[in-house]
Amino acid sequence: MNTLRQFSVLPGFGLSLGYTLVYLSLIVLVPISAIFIFTCQLSLSEYWQVVTSPRVMASYQLSFGTSFLAAAINAVFGVLLAWCLVRYSFPGKRIVDALIDLPFALPTAVAGIALTALYAQNGWLGQIIEGYFGIKVAFTPIGILIALVFIGLPFVVRTVQPVLEEIDTELEEAASSLGANRWQACRYVVLPVLLPAIMTGFALAFARAVGEYGSVIFIAGNIPMVSEITPLMIISKLEQYDYTGATAIASVMLIVSFILLLLINLLQSWTAKQTGRSA
Repeated sequence: MNTLRQFSVLPGFGLSLGYTLVYLSLIVLVPISAIFIFTCQLSLSEYWQVVTSPRVMASYQLSFGTSFLAAAINAVFGVLLAWCLVRYSFPGKRIVDALIDLPFALPTAVAGIALTALYAQNGWLGQIIEGYFGIKVAFTPIGILIALVFIGLPFVVRTVQPVLEEIDTELEEAASSLGANRWQACRYVVLPVLLPAIMTGFALAFARAVGEYGSVIFIAGNIPMVSEITPLMIISKLEQYDYTGATAIASVMLIVSFILLLLINLLQSWTAKQTGRSA
């Protein structure tokens, strides 16, 4: 007896997989492989000399350090913001919820110019911060950090928000009835459920911050060994027609990003198993 094939409006598995692999190759795999192909034109000693020069090493430290710190800041305040949006009602809630997505819609160059105008020495916020606290924000690593926090916040909020909406408040009420205070209920009931989502948002914010260029380039100041980010080093190499040098630096960023994201995903998977949820 012939078995009936389940009807589907989508093409068969073979055709779907073929389209998927072709699309993935053209959009992702081919550009990434081109980086390593150009890099292979350098000898090992030349490659090491390019990627470990003092100026490039300083840019690595600045890019990855500020990206990690910005993602950590967003992981804390993004959760607080998502909590307020989910658990409380207040005037202007819809406006605040819509403003979270502003970094997604705003061109990165516009964001960089706006932040620079605000935090420059004669800016609205810059002159107050420097006048009262003696801290210069624009054209320093602090300005880079602020820009990366700005563009990374939506990733944490939009990742944590739907998970928080699914948490039944009755679980917290049950914990409270058993004698738990607010911190204990948050620590042992809410946080274990949110932790995988928080780590996912952290990873997304970190990945976005590492490769950010448009919103950072204006407020960074681009001072060598001080406020020069790695993407700017790559652009500088390209402007000098040093394609092998640019791809060599890009390959380091790519490898380090892959390693860090792999570690974060492994930790997220472990956390999900510990909380009884599938990764």
